[in-house]
Order: sequence, then C-alpha cells, then structure tokens
Amino acid sequence: MEIPVVDFGAYEVGDKDVSDEKLEILSRQFKTAFTEVGLVYLKNTGILQEQVDGVMSISKKFFLQPEEMKLPFSRKSFTNNVNHGWVSFQSERLNPERPGDLKEAFNITSLDPDMKWPSSDGLTEFREIQSAFFQRCKDLSLRVLHVMAHSLGLEPEVFLNAHRQIGTETNDTTLRTLYYPPVKSDGVKEGQLRCGEHSDYGSITLLFQSPEGGLQVRTTSGEFISAPSIPGTVLINIADLMQRWTSDVFLSAVHRVLLPPVGDSSTRQSLAFFVHPDDEALITCFDGSDKYPPVKSGDYLIERFKNSYGKD
Repeated sequence: MEIPVVDFGAYEVGDKDVSDEKLEILSRQFKTAFTEVGLVYLKNTGILQEQVDGVMSISKKFFLQPEEMKLPFSRKSFTNNVNHGWVSFQSERLNPERPGDLKEAFNITSLDPDMKWPSSDGLTEFREIQSAFFQRCKDLSLRVLHVMAHSLGLEPEVFLNAHRQIGTETNDTTLRTLYYPPVKSDGVKEGQLRCGEHSDYGSITLLFQSPEGGLQVRTTSGEFISAPSIPGTVLINIADLMQRWTSDVFLSAVHRVLLPPVGDSSTRQSLAFFVHPDDEALITCFDGSDKYPPVKSGDYLIERFKNSYGKD
C-alpha cells in the first residue's frame, strides 16, 4: 500500500475559493486516502519549499546552541501556555513503553505578543519566521478541513466552527520544529528510537520533512511502510480526535521514526503543524452514535500529555 499524492492546486493557500467541480474531485481523493490509509501527500498547496527551508534553517540554529542558551525557553516555563517552548533531548516518550525519544523540539503554541522568544545572534528573525509559517499552515489546515467535511457530506462549517481560535490561548494548535541529532550507536538504549510509535492527538497534522529518511507509518493491515520526504509536498495525517469525531470513518495513522543505519551520522529535521480543535469544543461522533463518549478537546489533550511526559 502506498500513500497517495493529491494535487491541491485548485484550492492552494492564497486563492480565494475552489469551484464545486474541483471541490468534488478533491473530496473523493481525500475520502479514499483517509479511509484506506489515514494519510495523503499534498502538492501545490501554496506553501513553498523555500519557506519550509527557512523555518528549518533558523530552527537548527536554535537547536545547535549550548543547552544553557535553550533552557530559558523550556516547555512549561511559560505561564500562559504550558506546551509552548523547547523540549529537551530524550525528555519526551511518544511511546511510553520505550526510552526517551532521540530528538528535541520547539513548540510554537502561543502567538501572544508578550511571549519571550529566542533573539540571540543569528536568531533575531526566529519569531517572525516561525509566526509567519504558523499562519500559512493555519490557512492550509482550514482549507483541508473544509474539503474533509465535504467528503463526508457534512456542512462545510462543521469542522471549521471548532477551529476558530487557532493561534490564541484557547486553542492548542502547535507548530513543532523537530531536530534529530546524529545517533551514536554505542549510546542507544535497548528499544530506543528517534521517535516512538504513536498517533497524533488532535484533528489533523501537517508534516514537512528534510530529505533524510526514517519515518514509517502503520497501514490498516498492521504493516509499517516508509513515508519518505517528497520535495514540494506536505504529508497530512488524521489524528485521534478526528477519528473519534468521524466514528472511525477517518483513520488516525500510527507512525514512528527509526534510527539511522549504523555508521550514518546524518541529522534529520521536520516541521509538524498539529491542528487541534478549540479547547472548549465538545467532540462527539458525527453520526450520532455512542462509539466514543463526548470529550472536550482541551481535556483530551491534557490526558495525552500525561502519557508522553510522565510526571512532568
């Protein structure tokens, strides 16, 4: 099974609207991808490769700083948003049964103008570049959610109404920049991966990858297949709240990042835009069934963080 590639040019970011005919075509392609695989590559989205490269470049400058330069921006040090900030190496376990993931990250969850941002030498544009990319991803996400609703025969605003607060303190949508440093095989613990098996928590995720491989996704048959970086595309996957919302019509794909081959000292980077419904949005099965009990988006996210960070 392969992950399909869909041309999103008819509804790319920057265009005002999409014709009914082209919306119907996109809807059919989305429904096939999200019911059979749970993922899709989109090309011609309006987000340019040079924009992705710019975010990765300035993010890497942050990650390569000494730890004492990163500590002031640690996750949970921001009083107005506990998920915003730097996640140190091995401090997160996305599969709680494995040792800490061999990665670090920076979460942009709040765009509050009063937030403290990295601004040392080489990072003076960190806030501007990250915030602009956040907004591009937000625009694309809302278009994707519109097509998804149409593909299920729902009113176009059904999903959009629950994502009105993206970028504010009442919504936990997050742009996460990830850095996977070189792996020293003699220091790897038993069972340790760059990123353990997990599914994402919210509605959908947008993923941009550097050329280095390692990402795998689990198919409906239980087999892990490679999900390589395809230049000029963004990989979209369904997350857990969307699977609950659609009563398992759309499938949340489990994925992981493997260790590089022994002797491979390459690094890896990715950008993940985790789209979450507004904190107070009540997620109920769209078909009126009781397959999953109703849950508030914010409450669900807090419970999932407990699994990833333990007693943190």
